[in-house]
Amino acid sequence: MKAIAYNINPKEKEWLILANYKKHEITIIANSLTLDTLNFAAGKEALIVFNQDPLNADIVAGLKALGIKYIATSSFDYSHIDLFAAKAAGLKIANIPFKDGGNLENMHQVIKNLDNWAAGKCVGDACCCQNSCAVKSIIDQNHEH
Repeated sequence: MKAIAYNINPKEKEWLILANYKKHEITIIANSLTLDTLNFAAGKEALIVFNQDPLNADIVAGLKALGIKYIATSSFDYSHIDLFAAKAAGLKIANIPFKDGGNLENMHQVIKNLDNWAAGKCVGDACCCQNSCAVKSIIDQNHEH
């Protein structure tokens, strides 16, 4: 999968490279994701968000227009992403579904999310989409029992 990572510091870059192990083609950008840097995402399928860069409705619309289909945040919290705009744009969102993971462990989860999307699978507990899908419904039912 072709992905882009914005606002990544040198240590996070190292962890991401180790976790990815040349599976996905990831472009790494040190700049924050803004309307001015959005064009770097052209031709990519996935966005990896670091350091809680805000993804408002304008950024989400721009990502969709450039062909982004997936957004993976490297954090447990995803309040920096406008989930309603992402739903309207048809984008899938994933987070790190555990609070106390180590940094390398977090990067492994980011890569696992990309792996699942590349294989056409749901990301399971990492799913933050506002969409209701059959897979998500089955997962929710299984958690109730």
